[in-house]
Order: sequence, then structure tokens, then C-alpha cells
Amino acid sequence: MKLARPYAAVALALTATVAFAMPAQAALKVGAKAPDFTTQGALGGKPFTFSLASALKKGPVVVYFFPAAFTAGCTIEAHKFAEAAADFKKAGATLVGLTAGGIDKIDAFSKEECRSAFPVAAATPPMITNYDVSYAAGSKITSRTSYVIAPTGEVIYELTQNNPVGHVEGTLQAVRDWRAKHKG
Repeated sequence: MKLARPYAAVALALTATVAFAMPAQAALKVGAKAPDFTTQGALGGKPFTFSLASALKKGPVVVYFFPAAFTAGCTIEAHKFAEAAADFKKAGATLVGLTAGGIDKIDAFSKEECRSAFPVAAATPPMITNYDVSYAAGSKITSRTSYVIAPTGEVIYELTQNNPVGHVEGTLQAVRDWRAKHKG
């Protein structure tokens, strides 16, 4: 089937947009040492300080980066993480969401969309660089990337994809697998 010229131009433009808008793959792969960080955020709409080093003392940590609060995909993902928050806790994991987009909305997002189930915090420029989660070169938005970090600071799971589906399931399974190997 041959496309009429205007439709072909639109199809070409959309293809180019999608190709350039896709986030780069995360640099931190399984086995890498996760960079330490401390950042400010909110839990249930109240100010909260999150320290990776402190959280790792309690067990594995799920760090999920998302593009921006109150966007469709990020809201879906926040709801899924909120629904699974008790399962993460039962498996001994700490959960935190991080974003560079819409940080002025973190308080409300932590209460409304994260349902006060876990903290949401600001992803600072050094964190974005250290975790290689810039959505695109020069972007001030974080990619949708989830990590599970073992108490040793080692990355034991990583997923970078725009689709919010699979992040909760993958991170929870990684935590459960880690827990099964480290009982006692």
C-alpha cells in the first residue's frame, strides 16, 4: 500500500520523533556498585529525607526513577508500586520513587498517587548522571528506570523502558529472589 505524500511525511516525522525521544539504556548494570545519595522528598505529603546508605542497612532497596509526577504513565506506575508496597515491605525491601520532573509536585504526588505508601524524592543532577537516567542527552527529565540494590550496594536488577508495566513485577521478583538466597 502506497501512502499519500502528506501521510508519508507524517509517518516519517513520527518515526524520527520516536527514535530520538527514546531514553538511553541505563549505564548501571547488574553487578555495578550503586552510587550513594541522600535527597529530599515527601512521604504522605510531608517532608522526608531519603538516604540510600541508611536504607541499605535494613535490606535491599528498590529505587525507581520516573519522568514526571502526575503524567499518565507515572501515575499508573505509582499506583502499581503503592498497591505492592506491603509486598515489598514483607520481602524486607525499602521502596523509593525519584524524579527530576515536576519536583514542585512531589508532596501532592506522594500523598495522592503514591497513596502515602512510600517516599518520593528529587533526583538531583548528580544522581541523574551517576545513575545514567537522563531521558535523553541534555534532558532534565529522568527515564523510567528501576533498580534493585542489595545491602552490599550492588545492583541486582535493572529495567529501563518507557512502559510502566513490568517495573513492579520485575523489582518485586528480584527482591524475593535475593531474599530466598539470603535467609537467616
